[in-house]
Amino acid sequence: MNQTTSAIPNPNKALWEKGDFTRIADTMRESGAALVSKLGIKKGLEVLDLGCGDGTTAIPAAQLGAKVLGVDIARNLVEAGNKRAKAHELTNISFQEGDATNLESLHDQSFDLVVSVFGAMFAPKPFDVAKQMVRVTRKGGKIIMGNWIPGDPTLVAQILKISSSYTPAPPEGFVSPMLWGVEDNVIERFTNAGISRENISFSRDTFTFNAQFSPSELVNTFKNYYGPTMNAFEAAEKNGKESSLLSELEALFNSQNRSNSENTTSIPATFLLVTVER
Repeated sequence: MNQTTSAIPNPNKALWEKGDFTRIADTMRESGAALVSKLGIKKGLEVLDLGCGDGTTAIPAAQLGAKVLGVDIARNLVEAGNKRAKAHELTNISFQEGDATNLESLHDQSFDLVVSVFGAMFAPKPFDVAKQMVRVTRKGGKIIMGNWIPGDPTLVAQILKISSSYTPAPPEGFVSPMLWGVEDNVIERFTNAGISRENISFSRDTFTFNAQFSPSELVNTFKNYYGPTMNAFEAAEKNGKESSLLSELEALFNSQNRSNSENTTSIPATFLLVTVER
């Protein structure tokens, strides 16, 4: 009957439990805190951070006094988030496993603010994701998304574009996460979830990847710890193209580095900032 259902692997969960995204997140902390500082967070505000990783935006929100729940599909990132919260001596934040397409454990209208920065965009079934975010947000509350933009010339869109050229074609029915970076798609998904068009607004913002090591070392960090790039290198290796992929990524990272030192990295990446008024 249904005995094998729970054993069916979730490819999205497997992708984000692969490697160790905390290594990438370590280069994103400053921009995460800067973005949170603009969201008008006050003490006592109830915040859901969806696709939170190990807390790049969730922990700064808690430090501003919000009561924060971080939800991520990857068990290792949830564990890392709870560990970081404990290290920061924060008692107003917790992290738990969950799927952005089905937040069944969360009650309707239970959060003042739902945040998802480069998180929920990677979940499948984007219309379900939008419905879930709207469902758990209180009337008068907000949803804030940060989404990478397809075709954008800056870092992350180009990493994903280069990586995809080395990997097999996605399965039938696959919806690119990058479509969350297209305004018309965002409007369609949220209006389908019951939001009026006039309550959806957009702007462009920048996340900067800062590291105390060279761009080439940052490429190696993506190669060894970032699920999509790890998959690309595995596929490229099977086709004898690993060195070609490495060369393309090193050229990209070096050309976009804005640091004045060869041994440090500062690479800005443009994203679409989505604001939804509930």
